[in-house]
Amino acid sequence: MKSMMLASPMKRGLFVLAIAAGFTALSACGGGGDGAAAVPADASPIATASAAPSASAAPSASEAPTAEFLAPLTGMPIEQAVTRRPFAVMINNLAPARPQSGLTNADTVWEVLAEGGITRLVAIFQSHEDFDGPIGPIRSIRPYLIDIGESYGGVLVHAGASNDALALLQHSGKADLDEINNAGAYFYRESFRKAPHNLYSTLEKLHEGADKHKYDVTAEQPTVTFDENPDAAAEPAATQVDVKFELSSYKVSYAYDAGAGLYKRSINGEPHVDLNNDEQLTAANLVFIAAKHKTYDDYGRLEIDLYSGGDALLMQQGHAISCEWKREKGDIVRLYKDGKELPFVPGVTYYHVVPNDGPLAAHVSYR
Repeated sequence: MKSMMLASPMKRGLFVLAIAAGFTALSACGGGGDGAAAVPADASPIATASAAPSASAAPSASEAPTAEFLAPLTGMPIEQAVTRRPFAVMINNLAPARPQSGLTNADTVWEVLAEGGITRLVAIFQSHEDFDGPIGPIRSIRPYLIDIGESYGGVLVHAGASNDALALLQHSGKADLDEINNAGAYFYRESFRKAPHNLYSTLEKLHEGADKHKYDVTAEQPTVTFDENPDAAAEPAATQVDVKFELSSYKVSYAYDAGAGLYKRSINGEPHVDLNNDEQLTAANLVFIAAKHKTYDDYGRLEIDLYSGGDALLMQQGHAISCEWKREKGDIVRLYKDGKELPFVPGVTYYHVVPNDGPLAAHVSYR
């Protein structure tokens, strides 16, 4: 089994993106025929290779990425080191907001319940730095969504907040771009949809907003382990995956495309596509975690426990691995089986957080 972990001179699980900028410069100076850059004795390059193909010819999820630089959150080849922290964008997932824009350019996507059984998406954008299309529709944030975004070192992008989330954000010094309270100039509304399902932004505008607020360009970010040949062949088949969050009228499903090594996403039996390019959303890895959900007011607002751990499923390469999820303070959710952390196949990962009100099989089925 050949595996890759983004190297870190810091404690396990974190690295500082600023280091990557230094690696870029060192690589340029070395020009090395063997792909190895001269680096300080106490640092390691993010990724090196002896033959670096153009990242424009991106391999499928089942192929081994080989490049001088790998995207931190996907393990896929990129042409230059990532030096900026990501944006964590709250994406509206109500029917009037679909299809959304920009999700095919996200490195990682989380789907989490909001009020009334609807879900919200947290899309983490980092490695597609040249993406200039619209992102949205953008909606409000909740405390547990703040937690998810910050676990990636992300600048939070949203339009308003629940009372509890607003209390966490105001006067906190958090890197936060809120269309309602502090960053309206960096968002815009489209005319082809009705408010509140028509708010958008772009990476260019978000970078302008972050620079205007003088937010740190870099931030500590989790390392992610990748393996292009995970030990999953003996696990049960999972070529068709069905997910139920809460409402019977909202069902997510995935069909595995063995040729591409990717899971294709649908909602209520219809392909879930990106409005920018009409491409169906896909992921190399599907993660399902069962977490405690608690309704704490008459409006149906939730507390979601993303620290206590519990049952989980990892789907990759057409197989399902039963496992458990754990999380330490300041880190992302990680998956373990028999005491060992499970790696991801290089590519995009979709996380799904479902209530632990029963067995995980009550929410996720596969065959």
